[in-house]
Amino acid sequence: MNLEQRIKQDLAEAMKARDEASKRGLRAVLAAIQLAKTDGSGEAIEGDREIKLLQKLVKQRRDSVEIYQKGNRPELAAVELEEIAVIEKYLPQQMSEAELEIALREIIAQTGATSARDIGKVMGAANKALAGKAEGKMIAAVAKRLLEA
Repeated sequence: MNLEQRIKQDLAEAMKARDEASKRGLRAVLAAIQLAKTDGSGEAIEGDREIKLLQKLVKQRRDSVEIYQKGNRPELAAVELEEIAVIEKYLPQQMSEAELEIALREIIAQTGATSARDIGKVMGAANKALAGKAEGKMIAAVAKRLLEA
């Protein structure tokens, strides 16, 4: 069962259960899938593309949460946080900071990076190796810390 089919099935269950947060989040995912299907690339939405799509939706909502909190709108931030929780159910388990540090140490050794100037090499390899397993901001922060040490 692909992501779209799972989402449709879960949306039907959420509608029966009258779970508003799940309905909003699942409808947003379905809309993004439909948009991705019609983007003209002709690629099927599978595997890494599904993960990237879901990560993009989560990132958009996190950015919105930040804006709403700065604008003193906690009720709107709460709505976005509910949707994040729904969308994250379909993403692979995220790495902890300790696991990420171990993985980045290996990548730094493989790339031969020695200083903060080599962050580009490390980030390129890390983004490929850790796609879907860790957020880009977290990868960059840990990589920078390791290279500066």
